[in-house]
Amino acid sequence: MSKRKPASFTPYFTQDDAGRVRAAFLSTGAVEGYASVSDLIENAVLKEVRRLQRKYNGGKPWEPVPPGALRTGRRNLTEEKHRTE
Repeated sequence: MSKRKPASFTPYFTQDDAGRVRAAFLSTGAVEGYASVSDLIENAVLKEVRRLQRKYNGGKPWEPVPPGALRTGRRNLTEEKHRTE
């Protein structure tokens, strides 16, 4: 997990996906060096962020966006439909 003071950020998972995340942590967390489910999730998300930076931002880190700049809440029906396509 990041050494700096953590920011509040809540990902949403379906019940099945959340169960698989917990199972992955319980099955492999100690072996892989994850101290918590949050540690596993943070590592996975930041790995994807680095991939996206390489693909879309010339490999350079994006400038951080402050809290409150993103829309909050769950996806609407149109967004959910496009997510599953």
